[in-house]
Amino acid sequence: MTDFSALVAGQRQYFNSGATRPVAVRKEMLRRLRDGLEAREGALLSALAEDLGKSAFEAYETELGMVRAELRHALRRVERWARPRRVSTPPAHFPARSQVCPEPYGVSLILSPWNYPLQLTLVPLISALAAGCTAVVKPSAYAPATSRAVAELLEACFDRRYVAVVQGGRAENAALLEEHFDFIFFTGSTQVGRTVMAAAARHLTPVALELGGKSPTLLCADADLDLAARRIAWGKFLNAGQTCVAPDHVWVPAHLRDAFVDKLGQAVTRFYGPRPLESPDLPKIINEKHFARLRGLMASGRTAVGGGWDEHTRRIEPTVLVDVSEADPVMGEEIFGPILPVLTYEDWDGLLAHLREKPRPLALYVFSNGRSAARQALHTLSFGGGCWNDTIIHLANGNLPFGGIGESGMGRCHGEWGFRTFSHEKGLLHRYSLDVPVRYPPHAGKGLGMLKKLM
Repeated sequence: MTDFSALVAGQRQYFNSGATRPVAVRKEMLRRLRDGLEAREGALLSALAEDLGKSAFEAYETELGMVRAELRHALRRVERWARPRRVSTPPAHFPARSQVCPEPYGVSLILSPWNYPLQLTLVPLISALAAGCTAVVKPSAYAPATSRAVAELLEACFDRRYVAVVQGGRAENAALLEEHFDFIFFTGSTQVGRTVMAAAARHLTPVALELGGKSPTLLCADADLDLAARRIAWGKFLNAGQTCVAPDHVWVPAHLRDAFVDKLGQAVTRFYGPRPLESPDLPKIINEKHFARLRGLMASGRTAVGGGWDEHTRRIEPTVLVDVSEADPVMGEEIFGPILPVLTYEDWDGLLAHLREKPRPLALYVFSNGRSAARQALHTLSFGGGCWNDTIIHLANGNLPFGGIGESGMGRCHGEWGFRTFSHEKGLLHRYSLDVPVRYPPHAGKGLGMLKKLM
């Protein structure tokens, strides 16, 4: 196993030299990564196909393309993000000037997951580089081909003192978490997120935790069912449902359930053909453990669409379940697979009150052609982020923060939000030489009237 103490010490020494701080250097590092991605596009797409069975189109749409967009965004704006920001100064401090100065945290650890193994490794790395940090990157062992491809990419682009890749499994994760990093960025399950946070607490290391949860989708009575079925099916079955912000389940007015389920079935056939298991556009489940877990969840309720699987290819048909109760196993955990329970409600206000009692999810989606009900849901329910009349695509906008709340995570990524996540915002006040002695003792004879006006 790598000597992680030496690795971290080497990065800290390099960071302390000031080599990563100039914005020109940060931009050069981002350009190196951009050029490396272009040179290795074919190898990266092949690795994603090997690990997850992704078509080249889906792999580019959800991984490579999003990374490139993030790089373009950072290269255009990093100079502005890194610039000190002037803020107002109270009259009591006259004459003075106040600034907020972003500075890099230092040596960062990025622990990435297997479901989007390229995007969810490189997007936080882009934020770290833009902020001026060094980074130790640990891809998931569950996506070994992509882990190797990412290691080859980053080793070709960067000195290990700047960006280092560690491959391996749980033993390597545990050993890395014993080290003293200046910042930790983790993407994965809530259970492992607790472990990461506990490890970080030993050194009082700040963390960003991008976790998950059961993200609901709500259909209002006035929703466009054709549009909703199409966009929900796309968001749910993308990457075979192995998406942290996938619609986990759908709440539908009881009288619309059958019509909506029928339209979901039509959308599935339109996307994946009459035999989805043979479709080149249907990815596979990451491993046997998760394949078996998902097959067990399919026993909940009644199968209305799909329900088939192929254990040799680890593919599961896009599946819609009805007659599901919240006591069923499929509603007891984040599904993270191509299984969509459809639940019904009679009372909209009652549904919202019920959802407010649930853990706060990473995402929430509302479909409505009106404004009142949709706004009521979006502004009274607490969740990480979401969409009105669509699913998932909010995370493709680099101007929006992405992250969870409560059990679905903490911290933000993408664009300037990611830059700030890897930065300490240092407050500075520059006081000029003109000195007003009223603050100094002795205070006898000084009235409070002027002081109250200044403060």
